[in-house]
Amino acid sequence: MSALLGPAEVRRLASELDVRPTKKLGQNFVHDPNTVRRIVATAELSPEDVVLEVGPGLGSLTLALLPACREVVAVEIDPVLAKRLPETAADHAPELAGRLRVVEADALRITKADVGEPTAMVANLPYNVAVPVVLHLLAELPSLRTVLVMVQAEVADRMAAGPGSKAYGVPSVKVAWYADARRSVTVSRSVFWPVPNVDSALVRLVRHEPPADVDRERLFTLVDAAFSQRRKTLRGALASWAGSPDRAAEVVRAAGIDPGLRGEQLTVRDFSRILEAADHHL
Repeated sequence: MSALLGPAEVRRLASELDVRPTKKLGQNFVHDPNTVRRIVATAELSPEDVVLEVGPGLGSLTLALLPACREVVAVEIDPVLAKRLPETAADHAPELAGRLRVVEADALRITKADVGEPTAMVANLPYNVAVPVVLHLLAELPSLRTVLVMVQAEVADRMAAGPGSKAYGVPSVKVAWYADARRSVTVSRSVFWPVPNVDSALVRLVRHEPPADVDRERLFTLVDAAFSQRRKTLRGALASWAGSPDRAAEVVRAAGIDPGLRGEQLTVRDFSRILEAADHHL
């Protein structure tokens, strides 16, 4: 088993590397071994999984992942942290260090060519880029079957929300295109250094087939339009997308949906039906 990082070691490593967690990169390092053990347990990994970890930081979660899977591909944007991570693995888990591959890159720009075909993603994601990173990686890496991310609690609610709930919005619909999302446990802010001013939560995504045979990018454009003016009904919100309010109403009605509804009341399948109707009517 790998020895995990505690609070004193996290601070010692940060001091040695002269790393000051930056708000810009959304860095909050986990220093509680029980929390990383719980994350790995919740991920339900198999010994054959190749795990993508985004933003490994000082390596707290990385060390807990190494015994649980075949390989960890860690994507780190900070060159100082990326360079140190293999040494940390060698120090704490010498017999498992060969399972780690570090890729110094921006997760929002990586492709299959950079990371291969990981089967699972487990990450403590920077709050400011959590949703764009998850959506980008689901699109770029069809091999990803499961995703478990620790994100700001409010973001977790949005990713897993269903139609009609207060948290339901663009992220909810786009995530639902790729996967079933379930919000898991809330994580105390005290397990991080520095302590953030918000709570975190785990969200687990299990990939499914797309809910409809429509073009994803066109569907996402439609979803963005429907939510761009939250208080408007579909008739008004989709006016510029369809060409006019009357045209929007006609298409929505043709999809079997009431144009007096709002975007937040529709499922991803409903949006797909509107797009299918548009292809026949516009």
